[in-house]
Order: sequence, then C-alpha cells, then structure tokens
Amino acid sequence: MSSRAARLIATTAIAAALALTLAACKTFSGPETTGSIAASSMASAPQSEADWRASLDSWGKRYRENPGDASAAIGYARALRATEQYSQAVAVLEQATMRNPQSMALLGAYGRALADTGQYAQALDALGKAHTPDNPDWRVLNAQGAVLDQMGRHAEAQRQYQAALKIVPGESSVLSNLGLSYALTKQLKQAEATLRQAAADPRAREKVRQNLALVVGLEGRFDEAERIARADLPQAEADANVSYLRSMLAQQKDWQKPGRHLTIRPDAGT
Repeated sequence: MSSRAARLIATTAIAAALALTLAACKTFSGPETTGSIAASSMASAPQSEADWRASLDSWGKRYRENPGDASAAIGYARALRATEQYSQAVAVLEQATMRNPQSMALLGAYGRALADTGQYAQALDALGKAHTPDNPDWRVLNAQGAVLDQMGRHAEAQRQYQAALKIVPGESSVLSNLGLSYALTKQLKQAEATLRQAAADPRAREKVRQNLALVVGLEGRFDEAERIARADLPQAEADANVSYLRSMLAQQKDWQKPGRHLTIRPDAGT
C-alpha cells in the first residue's frame, strides 16, 4: 500500500512545532479542481494509484508537448501532487503562471501546490489573486482558510470557511475544514458538531469521517471513535485506520496543556 493510500488525515507543520503526518487506508481520491479551467477536463478523476500513474503519464505528455497549455499544466500538476511529487508540481505551475499570468485557475492550483511544500505566505499570495471580491470562488476561499490555519491564523481561517459556506451551504469539504479549525482552537464540541454535519452528507469523502473520528477520540470517546474510523472500509483498511488513530491519540494525550498544539490541518485541495 502506498504512503498516499495510507493517509488518514492530511497533516503538516502548523508553526514550527508541528511536524507529524496522519495517514489512512483508502483509495486515491484527488481533490476538486479550483478555478475556471473547464470542469469537463477533470471530470473523471482517477481513483486508484494505477489510475493516477496513468494520468501522470497522459497529462505529462500533453504538458511537454505544449507547456503553455494551462489546462495541461493543471492536470499534470494535479497528478504530480496525487503521487506526492510536490516540488515538481510547484515547478510546473510556477512556469505555467509565468506564461499565463492572468489565469486565476492556474493561480489557484499554484497556491495549493505551494501549501503542500510549506510555502504558506507565497501560497496565500497566489490564492489571493485566484479570485476577486466581486466574484469569489468558494474553493479558493476554502483553500485560503486551510493555509491560514497552517499559519496559526485560525480566526481568519474560520472567516474564510464561513464565507465559502455562504456560497455553498452545507458543502462537506468546507465544513470538514471548519471543524478541524475549531479543533485546532480546542473548541472540540463545536468541532464535533461541524464534522458530524459534514459527515452526514452522502457525498462526503471518507476523510471527513476520519476527521470526525479523531475529534471524537480527542474528546475521550475512544470506542465511538474506532467505530467511526472503521465505517465503510474493508477489514484490513479499517484495522490500519484504527491502529493509526490509536497511535495519534496517544501522541496527542497532553495536547490540552498550555503551549501544546494539535498536529492536524484542514485540506487545501488542489
């Protein structure tokens, strides 16, 4: 099983003290595309590792044939990120934005790729140019919130999520990020309620339920957290999820003490 297929909850450093990575067993599932590139070009998102490898080859060939093609650059970078080639994705999108400086879709993708590599200030700058106040993109607002959370600016992050929810009320990916943001500020009851709302959406990805499992576990309801972590998964993957959940909860045992932080982050998508 690949390291990406073993990701439970996407994590990264939130300020210098945070460096752990959570993982889950589930199929590859590329996040949504941001910006105005035609949705049809990304409509059939690859789901398995083999699919992503095939997508990488296909988009890579198209990109190499025409590096100025914004759609090809976004597709190629998306596949690179799905296969954990984050620095290369940044390089592809950096060149593409230089060729297409007015493309908001490229700027949105570039901002997300920068966030993958911990370049949060640059990511926030790119995302800020990826939409306009008079025509906001909820996916960009969601990504901006995720980056702000990674920078420790949680109140600002939560305002971005709320702004996104005004455009797409009940959107599970935004609610999931908002719930994790509440957890980062130790508002666990509000985090749980928000994540339960996200998980109730039949379109919600498995990751949303795993985020809920983590928060329920942090509240001390370990049996319930394990049941949530096992839901909708084959036995082997469920066992792996539960094992990792236990490991992470053990590491977070003293997280409520002053000066301690959670090692989770909301998801900026692609």
